[in-house]
Amino acid sequence: MSESFPDLQITEQPLPYNDRLEQRDTGKLDLIVLHCTELPTLQLAREFGERIVLPETQTGFSGHYYVDRDGKIYQYVQDDRIARHVIGHNQNSLGIEIVNLGRFPNWFHSTHQTCSEPYTLEQVDSVQNLLHLLKHRYPRIRQIARHSDLDTTWIPAEDDPLVQIRRKVDPGPLFPWEEISSWWADLCKAFEVNGRS
Repeated sequence: MSESFPDLQITEQPLPYNDRLEQRDTGKLDLIVLHCTELPTLQLAREFGERIVLPETQTGFSGHYYVDRDGKIYQYVQDDRIARHVIGHNQNSLGIEIVNLGRFPNWFHSTHQTCSEPYTLEQVDSVQNLLHLLKHRYPRIRQIARHSDLDTTWIPAEDDPLVQIRRKVDPGPLFPWEEISSWWADLCKAFEVNGRS
């Protein structure tokens, strides 16, 4: 793997509860979900991921991979563990979290639903390289999706319950989704032509 992707460095920093997360067969993975952290820093995202919010399993909410603004990639949950990052799709997916403010700090206020921080070129390049690596590692994966594509729940705004807002909007309109999804489609076709998937 390292020979195919010599420039892609991933720093492994497993969350304290990684080994308590349910194991799975990675051969059944078929989806990668792109998120943004909606937090100012990677450190805050790490602290959020470390929180124990599910007492019965002593685990929390987290993606598998995190991409910081400088493009550095960190892995907090091993691929063969089920991370809780998207309702209804955790069993068969990997989650990539990109550090970005999103709607921080008023995520659920009706007047604060516009994401304004651009993604860095380093982040976009790293996400693309990571997707390529994961496709190489798990050829059965054919779909990528935005968090907002999969969690389409509407909820009352915190500041005005009469206003409905989206619970999840990430990675948001400033992420180059059309470019990435088009590139991904071409990558999947190439794998099929080469007999890799």
